[in-house]
Amino acid sequence: MTELSIVPLAVLPVLAIVAALHDLTTMKIPNWISGLLILGFFPAALALGLPLSMVGASVGLAVAALAVGAGMFALNWIGGGDAKLLAASVLWMGVSGGLPFLLYTALAGGGFCLLLMAARSRLPLLAQTGPGWVMRLMQPKGDIPYGVAIAVGALLAYPSSPLMAVFVAG
Repeated sequence: MTELSIVPLAVLPVLAIVAALHDLTTMKIPNWISGLLILGFFPAALALGLPLSMVGASVGLAVAALAVGAGMFALNWIGGGDAKLLAASVLWMGVSGGLPFLLYTALAGGGFCLLLMAARSRLPLLAQTGPGWVMRLMQPKGDIPYGVAIAVGALLAYPSSPLMAVFVAG
């Protein structure tokens, strides 16, 4: 492997951070972020020599994650951008990183939700002052930008992914 092999590996962390920041400040995750994650996976898998069976398994898991995410969206548990980001991130996680990703995402989501609920109840002045995104975030019954938790889960689970395993082994 060459130093250029690192470049495709940077796609997931960079876009996960962009998604988290965008969701935190706007309560939206643009489709282009999930789209670039999906499009970026295949050249990364090719560049790193990921076996076709692992690519297929990753695609299958991503489709399943999208179906589950769509169900969660239909139940109004998460936003549509969250569902798409979840599926696009699972694509990168594959079989080996899928479970750690979901676990880290759930833990980060629960912790972030508790932190935000505490901040909303203890710092009500922030809901009336400061930048617009802070005021939106601090609304007592406002939405939770779950893209933050998905990004944290992706960053923490990424070392368990097949792409990272192939990179380290190569």
